[in-house]
Amino acid sequence: MNGPGRAWEARGRIRTLCGRNIFTVDIPAAGTEARPPLLLLHGFPTSSFDFHLVVDRLATDRRVLAFDMLGYGLSDKPDLAYTMGLQADIAMAFLSALGVDRLGLLTHDVGDTVGGELLARHLEGAWTAEIADRTLANGSIYVGLAQLSAGQRALLDLPDRRLPDEAPLGRDAVMAGVAATFSPATVVDPEELEAQWAMIAHDDGHLLLPRLIRYIEERRRSESRFTGAIERHPSPLAVVWGVDDPIAVPAMVERLSGARPDCSVTLLHGVGHYPMVEAPDRFVEALAGAGAGAGAGAGAGSGSGD
Repeated sequence: MNGPGRAWEARGRIRTLCGRNIFTVDIPAAGTEARPPLLLLHGFPTSSFDFHLVVDRLATDRRVLAFDMLGYGLSDKPDLAYTMGLQADIAMAFLSALGVDRLGLLTHDVGDTVGGELLARHLEGAWTAEIADRTLANGSIYVGLAQLSAGQRALLDLPDRRLPDEAPLGRDAVMAGVAATFSPATVVDPEELEAQWAMIAHDDGHLLLPRLIRYIEERRRSESRFTGAIERHPSPLAVVWGVDDPIAVPAMVERLSGARPDCSVTLLHGVGHYPMVEAPDRFVEALAGAGAGAGAGAGAGSGSGD
């Protein structure tokens, strides 16, 4: 693992949650802890490392919590069926272990759907934590609008099982798929991409991609549960979205805004699917304007990042 990846690993620790070894990060507020902790939920096929460029600025006045979902990053990678319920169980166990019962949510990609499962449980009374604020970043919450990539479709065409060790799925193919979700305007440091690959490939995690991507099928089956909870939950909602996302297209933001006209929306032009990686400064500024980021007050309305 290269420098950025090693530095991120050093900031965290392995906890046993739901009987699994889960990589977790707990960053204290740099100043007065004025707001409740913020839980970050990452995307597919990457890990909590996605947020390494922004966590310190998010932690100016609130504790920031993150973990690698089961099957991702530096967490255990068992060969099993992965569900949103399983990942939500781990998120709840993490918060319980820390004694956190009031929090904000910042979710991205598959993390949006795990967040949706948490919100659904909250609406049902099965999770009693107080959700103070939440921010949604790029993710295919309306799967019927998603423009799945060729790589995603190829993975979904494979059986739901771990690939054999000799499978021809290596760094170039996987990282080309990740990079294809960036804006054409994005230039990412090659060292950043190497660290992303190291997290994906840790313990041969790339061989689990046909299992992990089943979240798309679960989204299709249970969109009314996951996205319905995103729409209905009464906690304040902000949306920060990279406009150049070729998969989770901006039409999803328009639809969500129709369902939740009270949400604040910030559109980041010249940014693709990974705003926290592609444009970390603008991402943090957008979160601050929405009330979720560093030193922010309450935000409202809609805007467009330059």
